[in-house]
Order: sequence, then C-alpha cells, then structure tokens
Amino acid sequence: MQRAARTIDPNSDAAIAASVTPRPIEQIGEALGIAATDLYRYGPYKAKVALPLAARAEATPRGRLILVTAINPTPAGEGKTTTTIGLGDALARSGKRTAIALREPSLGPVFGAKGGATGGGRAQVIPMDEINLHFTGDLHAITAAHNLLAAAIDNHVFWGNALDIDVRRVTWRRVMDLNDRALRRVTVGLGGVANGFPREDGFDITVASEVMAIFCLARSLTDLEARLGRMVVAQTHARTPVTAADIGVTGAMAALLRDAFQPNLVQTLEGTPVLIHGGPFANIAHGCNSVIATRSALGLADYVVTEAGFGADLGAEKFLDIKCRQAELTPAAVVVVATVRALKMHGGVPQDGLGREDVAAVEAGTANLVRHLQNMAAFGLPTVVAINRFNSDTPAEIATIEAACRGVGAGVHLCTHWAEGSAGTMELAATVMQLAEQPSRFRPLYGDDLSLIEKIETIARRIYRAGSVAFDPAALARLADYEARGFGRLPVCMAKTPYSFSADPGLRGAPEGFVLPVREVRLSAGAGFVVALCGDVMTMPGLPRRPAAEQIYVDEAGAICGLS
Repeated sequence: MQRAARTIDPNSDAAIAASVTPRPIEQIGEALGIAATDLYRYGPYKAKVALPLAARAEATPRGRLILVTAINPTPAGEGKTTTTIGLGDALARSGKRTAIALREPSLGPVFGAKGGATGGGRAQVIPMDEINLHFTGDLHAITAAHNLLAAAIDNHVFWGNALDIDVRRVTWRRVMDLNDRALRRVTVGLGGVANGFPREDGFDITVASEVMAIFCLARSLTDLEARLGRMVVAQTHARTPVTAADIGVTGAMAALLRDAFQPNLVQTLEGTPVLIHGGPFANIAHGCNSVIATRSALGLADYVVTEAGFGADLGAEKFLDIKCRQAELTPAAVVVVATVRALKMHGGVPQDGLGREDVAAVEAGTANLVRHLQNMAAFGLPTVVAINRFNSDTPAEIATIEAACRGVGAGVHLCTHWAEGSAGTMELAATVMQLAEQPSRFRPLYGDDLSLIEKIETIARRIYRAGSVAFDPAALARLADYEARGFGRLPVCMAKTPYSFSADPGLRGAPEGFVLPVREVRLSAGAGFVVALCGDVMTMPGLPRRPAAEQIYVDEAGAICGLS
C-alpha cells in the first residue's frame, strides 16, 4: 500500500517527545537511590526494578502521596495525566526527591478513540511510543495468565469434569487487550467431540480482568498467587463455587506474572523518575496503578504523584475506598484537574462551539467541578484545583471558575505545563507541598460493616447524588448469596459510564435525584471487591467509526508515527 507523504507537526506530542534525548535509565534510577544492579534493562531508557529492592522500599514508605483526579471527562479533554506529569516535574524542580506513579496504557484506547496515555506537550513520559505499545510486556503476561486459566477450565471439563462444573455457570470469560465488540459473546467448543463441550462464552478487555486487578493490589508474589487461587470461576451443578485453586494452575499463572510483577521505571521529558505499572480501567475496574509500584515509590521518594482514572466519581472514589483500604495508604492532598473547554461542555455547549467565549456556560459547568470538590472533602482530604489552560480560554471564563472554587473554599492555579513543562506548574507544586504538611484527616466513605447493598447505595447517594438505586432482581439475589458466603465485608467497585455522575453518558453537569440502575453484580474474591455494573457499561469496548489505528504507521526509518 502506498502512503501519501505526511508532514509532522513540530508542536505535536510525538515531535516534542522525539526532540528530547532521554537520559540512560541508570541515571533515572540513581535519582531515587536505585543501584544499577537493581535495574533489569529493556533497552537504554526503560527497566524493571528488581523485586527485592521494590519489596524493601515498599515495606518502609516515607514519602507524601499526592492524588491527581479530574472532573467527568468530555471529548474536549481534561489533561489529567499531563497535569500529573507536570506537577511531578515541578516538585522535582523545587528540589524534592519525586517519583510519579502511573498506569500502563492499554492497546484498546491506543488503537481506538482515546489514544495513548503518556501525557502531552512538554509534560510527557518517554519513550512514548514504546510505553503506549508493548512496553515491557506486562499486559501480554496478564492476558496469557488469564487465558491459561480459561483453557484449563475447559480442559478439566473435557477430561471427565471431576469437579462437576456446570458449563452453563462458567463465569471466567476470556480476555484480549484490544477493542473488539464482535467477541463480547461467542460460542466455544464447536466442531465435534475432539474440541470439547459447546458453551456460551465471551471476551473482556484485559484491563477488566480480575487478574489485572489482583496484579495491581497484591503486595508480594506470595500474596499474588494466594489471591489468584481465591478467584471464583464457575459453579458446580450443586451451585457450590469453583475457584481457580480448584483448577490447579495458579502456580503456572504466577510464573507467567513473575517478571511482570516488578515495577517499570521510565522518565519524563525533564528526567523525573516514573514508575508505570498495571493498568485497570476506572469505569469497569478500580482504575489505579499497582500497589507495589506506589508503595515502592513512597519508600524511595519524598513526594509521589499518582493519578486515578477518569473523573473523581470513579477513579478517585475507588482509589480511596479500595486501594487505600487494602494497601494502607493515606493521601496527603488531592489535585482536581479541569479545563474551561470541558466545563463549557458540562454547561451545554457542543464541541464545535468551544472556541467562543461563553461565561454563562462555564458558570453552569462549574457545578460538575464543585461536586467533585465536595466529594473529596467528604474523604477529609485537602484539595486544590488545577486549570489546564488552553489558548482559547479568556480571563472572564477563568475568573468564573476561580469564583466557583472560592465558594467551596478550594484554591485554584492556572497551569501551563503543556507548553512550559514544570515552569507552568510551580505555583501548583508550592500549594500541594503546603497542603501535604497538614495533619491527615483522611477517612474512607463507608465502613466494612455495611452490607453490600448499603455500600452501593452510599456511593450512589453521597458521590453521584442519585435519588435511589434500582437493583435488578438477579443482582439482589447474587448480593444476598455473596453476603451468605462471607463476602459482605468487601468494598464495592462501581462500573458505569465515566462521562456522567449518572449511568446516562449524555447527562453532563451535576445531575441529582436520578435512579441508578444496577443490572448485574460480579464477585472478584481474589481482588477483594464486588463489582456493580450500572446501566449499559461494557467490559469489552468497541472501536469508533474512525479508530486511531488508521493513523498509525512505521516510516522508512522504522520510526512509529501517528501515536497520540
């Protein structure tokens, strides 16, 4: 196929990333006190941190943890990852030993609609093309481990089914790290006796796998294998649960995950160390990078800046109620990212009208931002707002946001890190350091003793502002079963659209009083939470009409082009 000649925009993320020569990864490790012998290189600019070193650092956390979250996302963009990187660079520029902790990109968004996940402009993580594609192979290892278990379940049934598994009640689906709506529901085992027993099956995207969740919540290889063994994968004809340990391949799964379990070390354009590890989505999973990476970073740095996926109603809530609960983490401060453009969309402006000043729409849209600020205050966390500035923003629009934030006692900083790197977030960094000095008042939203139904209703009412929750009868029956089997103390992981506080992606702004539909619940016994699926959320996304994959290619010199 002949490709038309293309000109590269010198202001594009790819061009900016290519203009910087990364430092050898040993120098990046040295900034955190990591010896070269504790780094396993994947080329000159990325490495795995040896697990013994990571474990020692994880056991003695000393740094302050800063969480970056955002308003509900819109097609206008918010720049949460970019702000996380810019803030980390600014803290490092201020003389603080700093590490950034991020999730690994999934190939689904990279080739779909969202694009990559390495920041933008002068606030990027590099090498961006390698990180956005195969990186160090962690997601491939998770995919392989998950599908090994799926194959072993069908193999067990084929060779006599000693566990008496009811093939109609196998709940362990297969996964792949791509968007493919055609695989949401499939039939396997066709083709006669040699191919097993036909049954209905399906695929989820790898980042929705319980193996991914376990990978990101486990504290050690021993903990990892124990959690894998607790996963419930099917039921017998007598309706008793069948676990992965019953199938007998959790040791082999752990072997596939052993090397991947070591955190990955890379750098920003300014040379700040970044630990990128694990990548569950926040709309269908818990949306945080690995515990081992976050806690290791806290043992190596004075400040650790991390992010939670999508808006604060999803990623931040799960970070605080699931990850912090399980990993014994206490955030020191929260940054909520917003843009004028996104707030205009929440205020009712269509995407093609965002370039025009509209103070009234910004004012209406600030209701979304204010609610997220109020929600963070409910966790007892000091919070500051970062306005990720665009050239089209006007002084009147910015003043409107500042006024809304003053009304709820939140500070605001105008940030220009996309264009200026760390120089554009120095004031934000100074405020974050001040907030981090305050005594912690952090508390989870709910206690372990509430029932699963009460936990779901607490999140729905206090975070989303729903008027009520409508449970499907089958979901209620499953929740009762989970309670009866001793899983009632687990936290809940809400799976819903990221674009709204409600389950309706078109309902922007700050809706309240709506009915939140819970159509299905799933037990993630190994990860240690119960998933509540709300509305039409999908665990296997589809590609858009014009996927990003159509713009990605390799040039004559072998460089990967078209990634964003």
